Parts: sequence; structure tokens; C-alpha cells
Amino acid sequence: MILLHRGLLLISGSIDQTSRRLLLGPLEVQVMNVLWAAGKCSVRDVVEKLERRLAYTTVMTTLDRLFKKGLLDRHKAERAFVYSARISNQEWERQRAGDLVAGLLAVSQPSREMLLSSLVEAVGQHDILLLEQLEERIRIKRKELSRRNQA
Repeated sequence: MILLHRGLLLISGSIDQTSRRLLLGPLEVQVMNVLWAAGKCSVRDVVEKLERRLAYTTVMTTLDRLFKKGLLDRHKAERAFVYSARISNQEWERQRAGDLVAGLLAVSQPSREMLLSSLVEAVGQHDILLLEQLEERIRIKRKELSRRNQA
């Protein structure tokens, strides 16, 4: 079952530990965006760079949660932690997209067929070049799988 909860797409029954850490709330996403843009930041730096004013402790707790999810590194600099992203924005987006597709494909065969049909239809309506790129990626993946099966 697919649910939308607080702006997050949740796929019940298919969310493992890795996927769970990639589900971020709006504030966590904002904090990650600050770190991706700035590189390294202390809590105070993040507080100053956020678009809306938040309490220092709120941002500190959010950074600690992101650290515990494995998305941030931190080191002590004088009396404060300095945080940096462990993965790039591009890597995070790729992992989220992969988890989303894997979750959608974990459903019954008729639902998977409908998903693929809808994807091809939507891509074809919006971007013919993207449809051609999809076709090329399918060709490449088939060759890879064929080589693996022959080995």
C-alpha cells in the first residue's frame, strides 16, 4: 500500500532500515540543503542560514537525528560540533528514487504492469527524448543481464 503522510511518500510493508533513514521531514530536508550548499557548518551556522528562524536547540536536535541516521559526519571543533553531509545531494536523490521504485515494484504483478505502463505513457507525453533515453537504458540493462547469465 502506498500512503502520503506529511508530504512523504510511504510504501507500507516495504520500508527497510536503509529506506527509513532516507525518509526526511521538511526541516531535515532544509538542514541537509544548507549543508550541501555550505559544506561544513556548526549548529549556529545552520541556524543563521535557514530561511526561517528556529531555536538553536531545534536545529541541534535535527542535526543530531541526521547524524544518527548516518547522513552526516561530525567532528568537535573547540566546544561545538561541525557537521558535513556524508552523501551528496545527487546520491541521496538517487537512493530515494531507487527505494521508491523498488517499493512500487514490490506489489502484485498486475500493479507492476500498470506502474510500468503508466511510466512509459507519462514519459512519452512529456518528453520524447527522455523516452528514447529510457529505451537505451533498457537495451543496456538487457545486455548486462545477458552477459551475467552467460558467465
